[in-house]
Amino acid sequence: MTKHILIVGGGIGGTMTANHLVTKLYPEIQRGKVTVTLLSNSPWHYFKPAFMYVAFNSFYLDELRRKQRTLLRPEVEFVIDEVQHFDFSANRLECSSGKHYGYDYLVVATGCVPAPERIEGLPEAGDHFYQYQPARRLAEKLMSIEKGRIFITVNFPKTHNVPHQCGIAPIETTLMVDELMRQRGVRNQVEIVYTYPTVAQLLRNCLFLQEETCEVLPSIFEDRGIHYQRGFTLAQVDPDRRIAYSEEGREEEFDILMGTPPIRAVNAVLNSGASQAADNEGWLPTDHETMKVYGLDNVYVLGDTVDLPISKAGGSCHSQSPVVVNNLAGEIRFGKPVDAYDGRVVAIAQMGLENGMPLWYDYEVDVKPTPPNKLGGLMRKGFNRGVYWSVARGLV
Repeated sequence: MTKHILIVGGGIGGTMTANHLVTKLYPEIQRGKVTVTLLSNSPWHYFKPAFMYVAFNSFYLDELRRKQRTLLRPEVEFVIDEVQHFDFSANRLECSSGKHYGYDYLVVATGCVPAPERIEGLPEAGDHFYQYQPARRLAEKLMSIEKGRIFITVNFPKTHNVPHQCGIAPIETTLMVDELMRQRGVRNQVEIVYTYPTVAQLLRNCLFLQEETCEVLPSIFEDRGIHYQRGFTLAQVDPDRRIAYSEEGREEEFDILMGTPPIRAVNAVLNSGASQAADNEGWLPTDHETMKVYGLDNVYVLGDTVDLPISKAGGSCHSQSPVVVNNLAGEIRFGKPVDAYDGRVVAIAQMGLENGMPLWYDYEVDVKPTPPNKLGGLMRKGFNRGVYWSVARGLV
């Protein structure tokens, strides 16, 4: 009997997993024992980390996307549709087209979405770089400001021990803003302020909380004249007066409010009934090792949809995907999962417009910051401009 593996989500996690499954299960696929389907709501695959660079006019739309079909092995069936409802008890899902898709094994890789509407006034007055159009609007503001105050905030999910999207991104962009203002010759007229909540939901690997990171990052900010402060948890924004208010009772004026917005799971996951996440955020309860959804023996999840205490970033997917693939192969061949995820995340942080800083951590080992340098910047640029697409195709 043919086993059908259905992957939902055309981001890096879903794309890598589909391609690696074909490689791992090629004998079974050739004999017609296994089929692999990737379902996405778009014909395009977007290199989402590049949205950050859009805000600095370093990437444009056609540079950061490829046709999804061109990234997939020919053995992968590709379907363009949008999931409306997961029926886990019946092993099928319903899509906006009205079609239903069944599965023997399901992989949920639907990512997360910015939800600035969860903070009063933030949609009207705030800017972010986690989607293409908002990043373009931010780029226009950063290129036109001559004097004033750029106020940067970080907002965590309400769910305990779940991080905001891409943990290092707020610091990356803060340093990039500093260099951009220097290049434009207006740095002396532009104040840059980086703020961080009093209480971060993530207990470990939380920037500005770990001792080693605390020793490195503040000194980098101080050398550049970037002000920073703990104890600012964004509560609401007054778009007319251009004031950000914190839960701690503080007020901060701004000319540009660059925020890491609240995030949530996509609607279909949010409404699936499988999540117990706080504030209706929708994160799926994930086994830290097998990457299965708790209570659903044939459903795996990876990427930004998990409730794990590790970064919601592509660097997590790169380590999670092989585990999901190995466990699916183990279930089909031996009747049980055979691999375990150790929480590994590997990335190169963009520390300014040219420098890069390799970093890595896992469930047991905290982030180990390394000195930013030009070589790290070249490695990041090489990944952005070419290596990423090989990773998506399952070649690296």
